[in-house]
Amino acid sequence: MRVAPEGWPFIVAAWVLEAGFVTFGFHTAAIGWLPIAVWVVAFFRDPVRTGPRGPGLVIAPADGKVVSVRPIDEPAFHGGEAQRVSIFMNVFNVHVNRYPVDGTIAWRHYSPGAFVNAAAEKASLDNEQSSVGIVTPRGKVLVRQIAGLIARRIITDHAEGTVVRQGERMGLIRFGSRVDVFLPASAQVKVREGEHTVAGVTVIAEWT
Repeated sequence: MRVAPEGWPFIVAAWVLEAGFVTFGFHTAAIGWLPIAVWVVAFFRDPVRTGPRGPGLVIAPADGKVVSVRPIDEPAFHGGEAQRVSIFMNVFNVHVNRYPVDGTIAWRHYSPGAFVNAAAEKASLDNEQSSVGIVTPRGKVLVRQIAGLIARRIITDHAEGTVVRQGERMGLIRFGSRVDVFLPASAQVKVREGEHTVAGVTVIAEWT
């Protein structure tokens, strides 16, 4: 199983602790800690993803549950009306994020903030977040990584001016979080609230 490189310090620490419990005879602690050590490995898994690709498609940037699909004003990058698809990642989802489209990163912005429940609507305004604006031949796409209730580290891989590919790794958020995708108002959204997405695989919208 492929693991995100950011996860190795946590994985090593978890298994060193497990080995310590076993070595020093703390068997109850070892049994209790083992599921946590296994979960840490699973949390940082980074599976190879293949799926539909093409300039007419927008692919899910995150594994998780669609918690909101709504029109919204997005002044920072779109400069007006947009459609927002919000995907909530629980602690059991893969947390590696992927680019939904081919394009060039034209804008990046980081905002420190609070750590309220990422599924809540106010998280899109109040929580720590990292935004990446991508310009494509068909329009603009903004992807916003939002920290969650226990997340404390957002990792975004690429700088402004980078040419990115659909399905390529975008970054990672540690321990529970959310990703919002802002699309032009003319895009045809293909997912609904309550549906589950797979990063790099699920088509969430089509250009019209």
